[in-house]
Amino acid sequence: MARLAGLPVFDPNGDQVGRVRDAVVRLRTTNRPPQVVGLVAEMPMRRRIFIPIGRVTAIEADAVVLGTGKLNLRRFSKRPNELLVLHELLDRRVEVDGRHGTVVDLAMEQNRSGEWLVSRVAVREHTGRLTRRGHLLQVEFGRVRGLIGAPDTQGTANLLALLDRMRPADMANALQNLPDARRNEIAAALDDGRLADVLGELPEHDQVEILAGLDRERAADVLEEMDPDDAADLLAELPRTEQEVLLDLMQPDEADPVRQLMKYQPGTAGSVMTSEPVILTPDATVAEALARIREPELSPVVAAQIFVARAPMATPTGKYLGMVHFQRLLREPPSSLLGGIVDSDLDPLNENTTLTEITHRMATYDLVAMPVVDASRRLVGAVTVDDVLDHSLPRDWRDRDAQDEADAAAEAAREATGA
Repeated sequence: MARLAGLPVFDPNGDQVGRVRDAVVRLRTTNRPPQVVGLVAEMPMRRRIFIPIGRVTAIEADAVVLGTGKLNLRRFSKRPNELLVLHELLDRRVEVDGRHGTVVDLAMEQNRSGEWLVSRVAVREHTGRLTRRGHLLQVEFGRVRGLIGAPDTQGTANLLALLDRMRPADMANALQNLPDARRNEIAAALDDGRLADVLGELPEHDQVEILAGLDRERAADVLEEMDPDDAADLLAELPRTEQEVLLDLMQPDEADPVRQLMKYQPGTAGSVMTSEPVILTPDATVAEALARIREPELSPVVAAQIFVARAPMATPTGKYLGMVHFQRLLREPPSSLLGGIVDSDLDPLNENTTLTEITHRMATYDLVAMPVVDASRRLVGAVTVDDVLDHSLPRDWRDRDAQDEADAAAEAAREATGA
């Protein structure tokens, strides 16, 4: 069943309707195997819906196929007698014939009545030795003790492996479905860079709770891995004294741009910009610029353009000269100098330009990023379209509960108007 995670779900016409995120089982009396009642699929816009197992006509190695295109789009909500296989049963510490181990997978089979039941459990035996992995046992469900138990009997390794296949935004969405203690365990087990990426996709209150669950030195390490603007936004949610403690624990070259961003007034270019755009001098070649934007750690929106300025190249730079979009780079000979193709017609933003004005100018000129300069026309950063979206949407737009309430209100309004 762990192999189901992430599989695309197709309707009878071959159109993809979502991806599998979990399987739902219903608990039954005594020690009878749980019944698999359906799958949880994630649709566009992160909506998770329930697909009854009866709608599934085929489960293949690379896809799940449905027998109908008619689906209930109501957001999935787990019932009291139901469990999520991947989120709640994987990594459980259990006992099999007196031997202890950890659940690494579960299997489901269809009986003569057409019901899908959890039939077998794969358990990694505990050896008590740090240098050896235990045997993998595959046993009937009835031989396993402790599978349906308290959450504190659950580890993280196998769920972490499944979540690690996801993009940061999808992983953040999955973490919001977990109990707080379980979510914090998973977050603590991630490496610093991965956790930094996931934190950037979570609502502010979840960011704060996860950061508070880390020791301060680990929290400072994670903040160092975040983009300076995201780190500044997160620190702004903490008490002033805690901000200073974490900033002092960060490396000075990582803390300095974050401190600078936190000085700007909220809602201005200075407060939403990234202080680490791609910057080159006018004597750099097109070939050098293309090599720079190919670097894998750059996000697509940051790599979409080169900002050209006099030395030094770190913000705040020397005099800002203009920008070159990557499409222009592709049309020029590799030996051409950036100073000869730079676009200087667009007036840059200043640090106090309002978010409303930024949005208007980016929409007017179809831009994905705009330079920000100080009073001496030194480049201090760039506002990207994702920065604008993050600060234009409601503060709780990433919060699933808030979205649920909005969906319920919209549905009630449609029913009231007969739409």
